[in-house]
Amino acid sequence: MQIGWIQLAEFRNYHTLEFAPSSHLNLLTGPNAQGKTNLLEALGFLLTGRSFRTSRMVEIPRWEATSASISGEIRRAEGGRTVRRMIRKLDNGAARASGDTCEWARVIAFGWQDLDIVNGAPGARRSFIDGFAGRLYPGHLAALMRYRQILARRNHVLQSREGRAAAPVVDVDGQLEPWDEQLASVGMELVGRRRKAAAMLQTELGRVFPALSGVRQKVEIRYRTALGEATEAAEMLAALVRLRRVELRRGVSLVGPHRDDLAIELDGIDVRAFGSRGQQRLIALALRLAEVLPVTEAAGTTPVLLLDDALSELDARVRQNVLREIDGAEQVFLTSPEALPARGAACWTVRAGAVDRKGGEDVAGEIVAQA
Repeated sequence: MQIGWIQLAEFRNYHTLEFAPSSHLNLLTGPNAQGKTNLLEALGFLLTGRSFRTSRMVEIPRWEATSASISGEIRRAEGGRTVRRMIRKLDNGAARASGDTCEWARVIAFGWQDLDIVNGAPGARRSFIDGFAGRLYPGHLAALMRYRQILARRNHVLQSREGRAAAPVVDVDGQLEPWDEQLASVGMELVGRRRKAAAMLQTELGRVFPALSGVRQKVEIRYRTALGEATEAAEMLAALVRLRRVELRRGVSLVGPHRDDLAIELDGIDVRAFGSRGQQRLIALALRLAEVLPVTEAAGTTPVLLLDDALSELDARVRQNVLREIDGAEQVFLTSPEALPARGAACWTVRAGAVDRKGGEDVAGEIVAQA
C-alpha cells in the first residue's frame, strides 16, 4: 500500500501543500520546527482519520484557521482510492473530523513518545498493545471503548456513598452484579486479543531486534495480568467477587485489563529499570517494526511506515542496520535533522512549511532530479 499524493490546506504550519512522494523510502530532512513531523501527522491522518500525536484535533488546523483539509490518493495492487478529510473547529472550543474512510489503509508510526512504551507508566504499554491489536482485529477498539464505559459505571457504584458505607454488602452486590458480568465478558475478550498480539510481537522481535542491534541479545515481551492464565469470563467474575470488600473500601475496580501491563526484558533484565536510553529507544523502534508483518497478514495490505527522527541517539552501525531493515518495507517516510546515507531514497528538504526535492547528489552519491 502506498500514498500516491497528498494535498493539505491549513494543516498545522502548512498553508497549502501538494506532495507526491516516492513509492519506497522518502527521507525528509531539515532544521527542527519546520514541519517534518507535521507532514508525517498529515500522512497518517489521511490514512486513518486520526493523529498519532494528539487526541485534541482542535490543535491541528493552522493558527487562526477555522478548518483544515487533507486529501490524497491511497493505492494498492487492486487499485487506488481518493480520500478527503476535513477538521472543523466548533464553537465550544473542540473540533470535529469528517470525510471518507478507507477500511484497508494501515499505518505504523514511530515518534519520541514511543519511548514511554519501554520506560513509561503501564498505561502507555496498554495503549501500545491495544493500538496493535486494533490493527489486527477490527472489533478490538470498539470493545475497548465499551469496556471503558462499563468500568466507569461500575466504579461509580463503588464510589457512591450507598455502595461504600451505608448500604449492606448484599445490596451492593445487587447493584454491581450486572456490571460485573459485563466487565468480565468484555474484559476477557480484550485480554485474549492482547495476549495473541503480544505473542505475535514476540515472534517478530526475535528477528527484528538482533537485525537492528547487530548483536545476539534476546528481547522478550510478555502480557502480565493479575488473572494469571485465566481465559474464561467466569474466572474474572470470581476474582471480582473475591475482591469485593477491598474494592468497596478503595472505590475502584482492581481486576481487569485496565490494570494489566507488558513486561519487556533484554536478556532477562527489565529494560525499564536497567536499560540504557539507547537500548530503550532501539527496543521501542523494534516493537514498531515488529508490527509490520502481522499487520500486513491481517489487513492484506502493507502498512505505510512513518518514522519520526527514528535514528537519533543510535550509533552509526545501528543506523545502517535500521536503514537496511526498512529497505524491505514498501513505503516509508523517515525524518531527520541531518542527511543520512540512505541509498536509493527520495530526499526532500522541509523548511518553513514547504517541501522540495533535494537537487544534486544525494547522500549516497546518486543523482536526484530537481522537482
